[in-house]
Amino acid sequence: MFKVNKQPIKVLVIDDHQLIINGLKSILQDEEDVTFAGGANNMEQALTFLEQFPVDVVLTDISIPGTSGIEITRRIKELYPEIQVLALSMHEDITMISNMIEAGASGYILKRSNMNEILDAVRVVAEKGKYLGRDVQSILMDNLGSKDAVNEAPGNTPASLTSREKEILKLIAKELSNEEIANKLFISERTVETHRRNIFTKTKTKTIVGLIKYAIKYGFVGPDNDSAKTTK
Repeated sequence: MFKVNKQPIKVLVIDDHQLIINGLKSILQDEEDVTFAGGANNMEQALTFLEQFPVDVVLTDISIPGTSGIEITRRIKELYPEIQVLALSMHEDITMISNMIEAGASGYILKRSNMNEILDAVRVVAEKGKYLGRDVQSILMDNLGSKDAVNEAPGNTPASLTSREKEILKLIAKELSNEEIANKLFISERTVETHRRNIFTKTKTKTIVGLIKYAIKYGFVGPDNDSAKTTK
């Protein structure tokens, strides 16, 4: 159960279709713990809005005229690293998903998702968690073993990881920081970083996206467990 913050989660919606913005506004403003802060049709409008009004979450499409949600995400994270970005897109391409996450998005859900999942995603990323929609997890699983945007394709045999490395892999797949992992396991951040390097080397992955795919393939996370939907 999500705890209600003293202040509602303020959401800026970026989409080139005003109908989408209006639809999300009508949904968000009915929630006690979430509020619609504003809408923007492009990056210029979004950045102008953020200069004047603080928000907690930016909910953005990827297909934006004159730029892309990927570039918007990258720009927002450069200027306002405390703002969490959640992709809401019709694109089901593994490259788009990978590029959005690499740009700094905290989550990715499809526009066909039901409203409850969209609200869940907003709440999770607002708490600095990570959220991959159920359909997005299925897309990642369907692409296991194929070369994606980061050219990572886990092999058919799992790497030989120690018990501690497996434990840390699960936490990395949840996108916990080194500090959070260290606190959870009562070890130093330096020790976590050493294990982290070893895990990436052994699994032959280079990014969090690749590691999540690896973790799904070998059963560390799955579409129906909480590892792909976390709260801080």
